Amino acid sequence: MTVLEGFSPGPLMLVVSVVLLVAFFLAILVAQYKRCPSNRILVVYGKVGGSRAARCIHGGGTFVVPLLQSYDYLTLEPLTIDIELQSALSKKNIRVNVPSTFTIGVSTDPNIMNNAAERLLGLDEHAINSQAKDIILGQMRLVIATLSIEEINQDREKFLDLVNKNVNFELNKIGLEMINVNIRDITDESGYIEALGQKAAAEAINKAKIEVAAAQREGAIGEAENFRQRDVSVAQQTAQSATGTKAAERDQRVQVAKLEAQGVAGEAEAEKEREIAIAEQTALSEEGKKRAEAQQRIKVATLEAAAIEGENKSKASIADYEATLEQRRAEAKRLGDVAMAEANRDVLVAEKAEEIARLEKLEIAQQIVQQQKIEIEADAEAERIRRIAAGDADAILAKYKAEAEGTQAVLEAKSLGYQKLLEVCEDRKDIAPALLMIEQLPLLIAEQVKAIQNLKIDKITVWDSAGGGDSGAASTTAGFLKGMVGALPPVHELAKQAGIELPEALGKIEEVAADPDADALKDDKASRRKPGMSKTQKPAD
Repeated sequence: MTVLEGFSPGPLMLVVSVVLLVAFFLAILVAQYKRCPSNRILVVYGKVGGSRAARCIHGGGTFVVPLLQSYDYLTLEPLTIDIELQSALSKKNIRVNVPSTFTIGVSTDPNIMNNAAERLLGLDEHAINSQAKDIILGQMRLVIATLSIEEINQDREKFLDLVNKNVNFELNKIGLEMINVNIRDITDESGYIEALGQKAAAEAINKAKIEVAAAQREGAIGEAENFRQRDVSVAQQTAQSATGTKAAERDQRVQVAKLEAQGVAGEAEAEKEREIAIAEQTALSEEGKKRAEAQQRIKVATLEAAAIEGENKSKASIADYEATLEQRRAEAKRLGDVAMAEANRDVLVAEKAEEIARLEKLEIAQQIVQQQKIEIEADAEAERIRRIAAGDADAILAKYKAEAEGTQAVLEAKSLGYQKLLEVCEDRKDIAPALLMIEQLPLLIAEQVKAIQNLKIDKITVWDSAGGGDSGAASTTAGFLKGMVGALPPVHELAKQAGIELPEALGKIEEVAADPDADALKDDKASRRKPGMSKTQKPAD
């Protein structure tokens, strides 16, 4: 029996399995442990714990749980965006162009990194640039709208500070931050900034010219002062020289007189010669003195004339320089005034254009508002008219319906009345029309009255059946019946004029033959009637 025959393979397989399992888990651990480079942000998403959607790591590493988590990277490399901002409206309604270059990138702040993980993860560089560009353009226009042209052009620090605050605040919402901004140039469409530059340049040139003229004036004054001091010093030295010369001549004359006096006192014999010599020496001395004084006066006068000439030349030079200086000052002032006038003219032109644009804007806005107001009022008026017309139509329809219903009711009532009337008349159906005619007599009489109410009537015939007669006054009933019967002829005449034939129940008018005796009696009564008596008055029997 060998050694191998006694060895069991079970424990060996177990060890190998354990080793392989440990190696497998180590491989998974090594494969799922992700390290984050310094120029990236590691974003782990999935089941990250809490209410967060992702976990961001900058530097170091972390273990990504298989099946429950996944990962991706956000780059920290800067992005350069060129913003060509055109026609941005400033505070004074002047449109400016502000081309600039922005350098942005993903922030490493924990909160801002989470915003970037939520909004930028998986987007390419072009999409990120597009979002950032829209945000920057909006904030730039907002900042420019709060500043005037002078503040934008001169106080760049304030302008950039506002841009940093506003742009950074909005970019942080999507996980970005602004690294740098470079304003390349600031121009405007109306030339207002150029006019301001020309005005500043003109003011600087005028100031420099004034300073140069002042320096030249100081130099000329100093030069003239030096010339004057030189001339005064020369004159003083000349006067001192003349004084020394006169003192030397005086000493010489004194020494000569002493020598001559000693010679005269030593030689008695030569008294006469001494006196002659003294006279001669005195004459010579006087002559020399006069000659010296004449020469001195000539030299003094010459020096004084030279000094006066020098002073006059200096004064003339100073006057010429001052005249030239005043001329240059006037020219510099004129140029400055011209530049200032041109700058003011440009400013006025810009303000005029701005005012015209503002008035056009207000006028157009007012016209649009007025137009909309007119349209709304017209729509309201049309709606009101439509509703009034609809109401009138409904009222007319209701009125006609009510009239129709009333007419129908009246006709139905009349039909019932006619039916009852016929039932009452029984066999005498001919009485019903007479009764209906009697009912319509007031209307017929009213129409007749209307027909003749505007006619001029000269004669009125009255049928009177009340009172009078052979048998005295009749009773009320009899008088009524008698009056009614007596009124039949005019009723028949009215009906005939209206084109109506009355029924037989109302009686008929028969023509009666003329009675000769009655006519004779009527003529006799007429002949006995007094003049002025009316026809109704009876003559005395």
